[in-house]
Amino acid sequence: MDSKATIGVEFNTRNVEVQGQIIKAQIWDTAGQERYRAITSAYYRGAVGALLVYDLARRSSFEAAARWLRELRDHADPDIVVSLIGNKSDLRHLRAVPTEEARTFASEHGLMFMETSALDSSNVENAFKSILGEIYAVVSNRERTAAAQDPDGIGASGKGSIAPGNETVVIDDKPASGQASGGCAC
Repeated sequence: MDSKATIGVEFNTRNVEVQGQIIKAQIWDTAGQERYRAITSAYYRGAVGALLVYDLARRSSFEAAARWLRELRDHADPDIVVSLIGNKSDLRHLRAVPTEEARTFASEHGLMFMETSALDSSNVENAFKSILGEIYAVVSNRERTAAAQDPDGIGASGKGSIAPGNETVVIDDKPASGQASGGCAC
């Protein structure tokens, strides 16, 4: 079975239950190829989470992750939740990046870490649920803090805030457009 590489940017939405709440996740798959770098940086603004995926069978892919992380830190919200994902764990015999090296990199940069295989689907669901759980915690904490500082719930934007206990938390309110996700760029 072959997986299809992302070309440019692909998009998908999915409702996921996190801590008893339904979360509407908008997933933007921005190709990791250097030629798409100019368009992908625009997608960082407003993002609350990012999966930084590298091919664990290609050292150059792992080395590029540091550049992509710098770009993400330069353009995204400082509170963005980032998870380093080593993809293609099904290719253990071709491994070029030791798990401990990647885990150390993630720890040094304050990233979550996991290895997955898009081909056989191992840990893919866990990767999404893990980062969504962390995003939910960050967003909920931010909302509680904002509510405590603004008891009327109006906020500086005049839009109001999400009250704790609401059934749905929209993590990203960009318009739903684009095409369905087609795979990993690894």
